[in-house]
Amino acid sequence: MSPNSSEQSTVLGACPHDCPDTCSMRVSVKDGRVTGVQANPDHPFTRGRLCNKTSHYEERVYHPDRVLHPLRRVGPKGAGEFEQISWDEALSTIAERWKSIIEEDGPSAILPYSYLGTQGMVNGLTVGDPFFNQLGATISERTFCDSGASTAFVMSMGPTPSMDPESFVHSKFIILWACNMLSTNAHMWPFVDQARKNGAKLVVIDPAKTQVSGFADQHIRPRPGSDGALALAMMHVIINEGLVDQDYVNQHTVGYEELVPHIAQYTPEFAQAETGIDAEVIRTLAREYAASQPAAIRIGVAIERSAGGGQLVRALASLSALVGAWRQPGGGLLQLTLWAFPANWEKLHRADLIKPGTRVLNQWKLGAALCGELDLDPPIRSLFVYNSNPLVVAPNQLRLKEGLAREDLFTVVSEHFLTDSARYADIVLPATTQVEQLDLMFSWGHFYLTLNQPSIEPRGEAVSNAELFRRLAKTMGFTDAFFQRSDEQILKDSMDWNHPALQGITVELLKKQGYARLNLPPADQFAPHAQGNFPTPSGKLEIKASMAAGGNFVLPTFRQGSNDHQDGSPVPALPTYVAPRESGFDNPGQQSYPLAMMSPKSHAFLNSTYANHPRQTSNEGEQKIILHPIDAESRGIASNDIVRVFNDRGSFEAVARIGDKTIQGVVIAPMGHWVASSKAQATPAALNPTAFADLGCAPSFSDNRVEVGKV
Repeated sequence: MSPNSSEQSTVLGACPHDCPDTCSMRVSVKDGRVTGVQANPDHPFTRGRLCNKTSHYEERVYHPDRVLHPLRRVGPKGAGEFEQISWDEALSTIAERWKSIIEEDGPSAILPYSYLGTQGMVNGLTVGDPFFNQLGATISERTFCDSGASTAFVMSMGPTPSMDPESFVHSKFIILWACNMLSTNAHMWPFVDQARKNGAKLVVIDPAKTQVSGFADQHIRPRPGSDGALALAMMHVIINEGLVDQDYVNQHTVGYEELVPHIAQYTPEFAQAETGIDAEVIRTLAREYAASQPAAIRIGVAIERSAGGGQLVRALASLSALVGAWRQPGGGLLQLTLWAFPANWEKLHRADLIKPGTRVLNQWKLGAALCGELDLDPPIRSLFVYNSNPLVVAPNQLRLKEGLAREDLFTVVSEHFLTDSARYADIVLPATTQVEQLDLMFSWGHFYLTLNQPSIEPRGEAVSNAELFRRLAKTMGFTDAFFQRSDEQILKDSMDWNHPALQGITVELLKKQGYARLNLPPADQFAPHAQGNFPTPSGKLEIKASMAAGGNFVLPTFRQGSNDHQDGSPVPALPTYVAPRESGFDNPGQQSYPLAMMSPKSHAFLNSTYANHPRQTSNEGEQKIILHPIDAESRGIASNDIVRVFNDRGSFEAVARIGDKTIQGVVIAPMGHWVASSKAQATPAALNPTAFADLGCAPSFSDNRVEVGKV
């Protein structure tokens, strides 16, 4: 049925957001207008439920502040003052400015900046890469999320989907490690809950009390960034108490003989000093984990966000092998299921178009780059932002503000709204929402491929990201037919449809059904590493990682990693504890900033998305921090006081909440609020460090010391 039909219709769609659940949706349409968005009740994983962010997605489509036409700045940068212009005028302005910049300084003076504001294969992470690679712009290295964990995971196990999330119903012991599942992976919870009802023990490891920790049989609360010591101490107990599945280790791992003497230093007492967790609790956890097979560990994104996050993931991978967890469905370690999707990543981002010597700039350094702190030659003279809101998600917020305010920086932002970043743009371009565009959705949390079909025509003059780059390519004179492919052709090119995992799955099937499970064994039979068969150089789980021996390597998707630590030292061959740089608890009273700050995702927002929606802001409330009662009392802070949180990188103001949701010495400051609507025009990103974690240039914003005082 046509999107313009006057009859009531239902269109099959998919959630566009950077979330592991990738829900199948049904969009109700009448008279060319979306009247409601519901979950698809037929989907075996998302099971007819949407989260509170997308259950009213039509409010996003018809939000009164939505950008529907190209805009040109008429006021000071940051003021959000614009006038409407035509697409022709917007494109000609961009082309004129870029051609002038290229003539004067070369194309590397232009920097694209994007992430996963939409996650699809057509309009998501890689949509602009071919254009900017052809242009010769500075490469924007994206390592915000899971890059460190992915690097460590591949070093240990290779690019394997490892576990089917649905197989957790068969687990007898489950650890949710840095994973607030009910908030960030809610559709996996029924499988974990069923395992609990079947008798499985559920352990949550997280410094904070979360929604999911309330359902746990045991909640273990290590100090931020100390988790590696806990994992290594568990290995110590398992090895020294003879709890190793020696047959599995001998046949399917590399490096066990070297591990045994190496692990001797990581006693439970050592871990107690680092984590604050009693040594006997650690011993009991290790014994129960080893004895209760199949045992499963689900890791969350937050696991990598401290100095030793990569080494922690390597330790957990090794733990799973030591106890033979892989022998049965429901056993092992689950990180990203996206490794199962046969995507044509190379064809999507066209690295072959990159010219030798092209500059690479990590997105984590945006503030420093725009302010001249990196001494770039040439400097960044134009910034093009899409699928992201860097002023809220990137660190060094104060310097980033200063950089965006440069009058000589030509900034273009493609967006739904005038976000904090868009308010600094010279040109703002209107982007379609998910119900107005075609896309194909992979998932990093289940094994279903989902098609999103457009439900209505684009509102106003909004265009999809794919159409945006078609227009830019034509305007810049790119003649290769590759740059004029339709959305449908990009969709077809995005997957290797001849791959065994896609056997029996076609675009026609997806149009009819909305989704299809990859052609993989069912959950009760999914144990791909029961007999080893890890996609590593050795074919085994590498406790001693061959990738740590020399040379950089490229992960087999869009994430790049290095086997060197950020300080240039080589990555240790065996999993090794890396202590927090800032958030350690040695003599905290003698430090200028005695509190560790964690900035988890807000429950009502998705990064900064929805932070301008009344329904979500009402649910979330204004920016808050959570303090332990002892820390609050020593500072004379009461609940609901307005406080200033600060370190030498910046400050923000928030409402104080007091309670045991945090441990002593730790401040929790949920992220996602916009700068323009925040007290003192700053958010927790103002305090985040720019230092990378140990692997994959991962961010380390949970390795962050602060102080708190009343305003």
